[in-house]
Amino acid sequence: MREEDNVPERGEPAPGDMPEHEQGATDAVDPADAPVPPSLADDLKALTEDGKVYAEAELAFQKSRAVFAGNRAKHIAIYAIFALGFLHLALVALVVGSVFALAQVINPWLATGAVTLVLILGIVILGLMIRSKAKDIGFAFGKSSDEAGNTSSDTNA
Repeated sequence: MREEDNVPERGEPAPGDMPEHEQGATDAVDPADAPVPPSLADDLKALTEDGKVYAEAELAFQKSRAVFAGNRAKHIAIYAIFALGFLHLALVALVVGSVFALAQVINPWLATGAVTLVLILGIVILGLMIRSKAKDIGFAFGKSSDEAGNTSSDTNA
């Protein structure tokens, strides 16, 4: 056998020169062996299955978020109760200290009366502010000023 028989023609690679994954690429593909593309029904079935998986994952995620938020809300409520308790104690100390400080200037009974009057004035001012905001809510839900302020006048007429 001559060497000329084993030499490939010009432009063709030698059989050992091509990578293995490309060696069969020059052969014609049989149409019967080609993969069949999925049908529309198969695509729709896959889409609904993917949608169900996504919905289940989203539901699990939202449940875990709700549990997390509930846990944090519980701690927020506990901390807020303690903070309000400490605020109350601080205000009591402020009132007692005000009475003691005024007792040095005026007698103790007048100091107690003066501090009490200031606190009652603060209560009245806050009560008027509450009433104003409550009327705003009434107006937002369609009540007129007569209906919001005079609910008992309808029963007396």
